Amino acid sequence: MKGFEERLKRLEELSEKIHDEEVDLDEAMAFFEEGIKLARALETDLAKVERKIEILVNQADSEEEKPVLELFPELNSGKDQE
Repeated sequence: MKGFEERLKRLEELSEKIHDEEVDLDEAMAFFEEGIKLARALETDLAKVERKIEILVNQADSEEEKPVLELFPELNSGKDQE
């Protein structure tokens, strides 16, 4: 996920630049536009990873083999309702 980390780092850099008082409005708007594009790309990447995790979790042969992921409680919510 090298591209993800690079985009995240660039987004952080843009955020710092926007908050710099010496940046003029036009430059800040250009940074903001680039940041929005990066944020959308990062959101897409995260959604892909989440789908892959969901697939991997659901591929387990039995309930005992399925990992309990506290990071994504909605994946395990159906287990409690059975």
